[in-house]
Amino acid sequence: MSEIFTVTFITGLIAATLRMSTPIILATLGEIITERAGVLNLGIEGTMVFGAALGFLTTLATGNLWLGVFVAALGGIALSLLMAVLAVYMGLSQHVSGLGITIFASGLAMFIYRLVVGSPIVPPIITPFTPVVIPILSKIPVLGPSFFTQYSLTYITWALIPLVSIFLFKTRAGLRVRTIGQNPFAADTVGVNVNLTRTLCLAAGGAFFGVAGAFLTLAHQNMFLIDVIGGRGWIAIAMTIFGNWNPVMGALGALMFGFLDAFQLRMQTLGVDLPFHIFLMIPYLITILALISVSRKATVPAGLLKPYRREDK
Repeated sequence: MSEIFTVTFITGLIAATLRMSTPIILATLGEIITERAGVLNLGIEGTMVFGAALGFLTTLATGNLWLGVFVAALGGIALSLLMAVLAVYMGLSQHVSGLGITIFASGLAMFIYRLVVGSPIVPPIITPFTPVVIPILSKIPVLGPSFFTQYSLTYITWALIPLVSIFLFKTRAGLRVRTIGQNPFAADTVGVNVNLTRTLCLAAGGAFFGVAGAFLTLAHQNMFLIDVIGGRGWIAIAMTIFGNWNPVMGALGALMFGFLDAFQLRMQTLGVDLPFHIFLMIPYLITILALISVSRKATVPAGLLKPYRREDK
């Protein structure tokens, strides 16, 4: 157990925490934008699977990682627009619509993957993103290798946290989004197009979901597997509630989960005499406990889950 207190262990743990929290932060930011507009998108898990598949297959075909990221974002937008048609314009249950999209998108992702690559014994792989080393800063002891030797998508994700926060809380557009999430009728009264704004927020969230999924096949791993997302979409929904629909707090929750996930992996490598299932359970168990502790104090957007029809005014 003395290995835990070494510089190498701590440096690796911090670096892995940032890396493993990246897709959850991206997905959480997307879900916060969506829910702030009054729409719960339970299609997040399937959208991430779809983005992971599209990103991988695009990169496999072209060799261009950034094109893979772009196509994954487009795939996420397409599925979220489908969610908009079902839940926003048709007024169907957001729960049912979202879960239906998750099932549909997961199946479609596997179908397209099998259509393109078949069923090989050895799954095809790509050359993934490599860490970007920031000169000078990466030389800082402990912090340098941890914070400044990361994937470009990780840097972008951390830059998005304050940007999304500024958008929601410091801009007129963000005020419109939050007003719709609280009282869509009041927003409509002052001239805000409620359904269009909700659709745009869904599209933005879908892009985040798609890129979050692509991160797992283009950076974290170098292949596509049907279980590559591993429930991270559901964790992102939990982090949205944990963070009280605030991008900064949601990102901190995702960082907590990333730390626990990275820690349990490293504890397994140290040969601790416990069944590995217990280590796998720890991040999810602590997340559930943390969610329970804050959920009673959470301020849910009043318009969440409520379809809007002008004739109901």
